[in-house]
Amino acid sequence: MEKLIITGNKCLKGEVVISGAKNAAVALIPATLLLNGTCTIFNLPNISDIKIYIEILESLGVKVTWNNKNSVKLDTRHIASTNSTIELTKKFRASYYLIGSLLGRLGSVEVGLPGGCQLGPRPIDQHIKGFEALGAKVVIEDEVITAKTDGLVGTNIFLDIVSVGATINIMLASVLAKGVTIIENVAKEPHVVDVANLLNVMGANIVGAGTDVIKITGVPKLKGNYIYSVVPDQIEAGTFMLAAVATRGDITVKNCTPEHLDALSAKITEIGAEVQPINGDTLRVIAKHRPKRTNVKTLPYPGFPTDLQSQMGVVLALANGTSKITENIWESRFQYTHALNRMGANIVDHGKFATFRGVEKLHGAAVYSTDLRAGAALLIAGISASDVTELYNLQHIDRGYEDIEGKFIKLGAEMERVEADEKEIELSL
Repeated sequence: MEKLIITGNKCLKGEVVISGAKNAAVALIPATLLLNGTCTIFNLPNISDIKIYIEILESLGVKVTWNNKNSVKLDTRHIASTNSTIELTKKFRASYYLIGSLLGRLGSVEVGLPGGCQLGPRPIDQHIKGFEALGAKVVIEDEVITAKTDGLVGTNIFLDIVSVGATINIMLASVLAKGVTIIENVAKEPHVVDVANLLNVMGANIVGAGTDVIKITGVPKLKGNYIYSVVPDQIEAGTFMLAAVATRGDITVKNCTPEHLDALSAKITEIGAEVQPINGDTLRVIAKHRPKRTNVKTLPYPGFPTDLQSQMGVVLALANGTSKITENIWESRFQYTHALNRMGANIVDHGKFATFRGVEKLHGAAVYSTDLRAGAALLIAGISASDVTELYNLQHIDRGYEDIEGKFIKLGAEMERVEADEKEIELSL
């Protein structure tokens, strides 16, 4: 296992270029399975989740050609299998998109239960509800999901909760179904829109993505040779914006979509920093003073993203006054607060909300990342803290951020990735 040794007390300044969106890419790749042809995807983030997904597609018979580390050509004309191994699918949550794609194109699929960050119960009941409403039979047994159909037929589906995964998965399954499918109470996140855009480019008929209702008119097949670029990663952009605030820095975030970051920009302005739009795809964040206190509630898009909650938690741990974060999406998202308290923060976790009594400075410590976004938050904490921080369990960060330490180093951070021995890992726990 590796660790990051972070020498803190740094003020971050400079420019950073944002990669393609991880949450979009992990849905766009399986979406190509609906296509009887080829598709080249550009602006892919070079992260472990993408590499695993490509490995899964290769195991199914997809011909994969890498153009460079951020672009891949997928030839899906000769899929040889609809079964994916548990060992691969359990490594990350988005593997469940294989169900919608393979069920839609070939009528059967068998995959292992998805894995990923441990953020409390993350059921896929809304996915299954949608598949069954379309005419599939779904069985879960021995950590394996099997779904079969003699033919999917469009219908009306109302999601009991707003779910990004269920919205995309049902949309994937509906593209080649007979008739019209209407999905209500859907997620409106940018990556939902990105997946719909790709499918429409490939010949699907989807309207309403980005609103509360999506209508899919089934088409007989998707075919052709298509090129598509992944939307910029709003969460990576937000991570660097909050890093500027936490370190009282000045960071220009390039290749982002500012309107995707409206909720975050409003909060950053509220706590006393500046957010300056530049040229349509760039935001500059300047933080000259200690942040003010505020309250935050995570909500589905366009509300404040749960995937930026822990990074905002670092900022509020350093704010002047007492703040409160209410987590409305994932109940175990506050696991990172225990590590911040080891670094001198004063945070009380109450389950669905946490109270942050701001301190003037954090100090270095040995801390352990519990999930992807917690890892990013602790990295920011280490950069802003005094002394040295040792951050363990880097595989979580590698799942969702391309070259994150390289980008932070260019902004003035000081850190090094090294091997950690077993005794160090035990102590960090």
